[in-house]
Amino acid sequence: MSVSADGLSTASAQDLVRQTSDRLLKTVKAHQKELDDHPDRIYSIVENIVVPHFDFWRVAQLALGKYWRQATLEQRQRFTNEFRVLIVRTYSVALLKYSEQKVHYLPIRGSAEANDTIVRLEIQPGEGSPSILMNVHLYNKNGSWKIFNVAVDGVSLVTNYRADFASQIRNGGLDQLIEKLAEKNKKAGA
Repeated sequence: MSVSADGLSTASAQDLVRQTSDRLLKTVKAHQKELDDHPDRIYSIVENIVVPHFDFWRVAQLALGKYWRQATLEQRQRFTNEFRVLIVRTYSVALLKYSEQKVHYLPIRGSAEANDTIVRLEIQPGEGSPSILMNVHLYNKNGSWKIFNVAVDGVSLVTNYRADFASQIRNGGLDQLIEKLAEKNKKAGA
């Protein structure tokens, strides 16, 4: 176990991810019948259990890359809100498909001096399905661990969206991207 400068251990980051995942999967299992009938209710479960552990401002900043510095505060806020809804919706839909998964925690990555760490998980969706490797990137924000990126089988959430968003901004500007995200979220009923 390593410890950061302010006393946060990388093991506590793994504990946070483990406890959050366990609580989320138990809640989904406990409400499976209700979720089968009303799948949109998964959003509030994810909002209550997972979202508090994300730093969406940082996620949004990383996803916009150089365009973040060019954005106004109002654009940053609007983008962060719409991007958060998109991530929650996407994660929630995937969660419903894989709620019976088994999760194994691999050794964490991070040094004693680092203020960030990577919690590595191996997710086994079921018999005959290949394992999914997930890296949860966390950093120390004011004495607590916050998630700022997730990579699934080597594909980074932030990097994946950054390339798409950069292309959309070059073609139509940031305001148009925000409007498209808002429209997509509205159509999805989120």
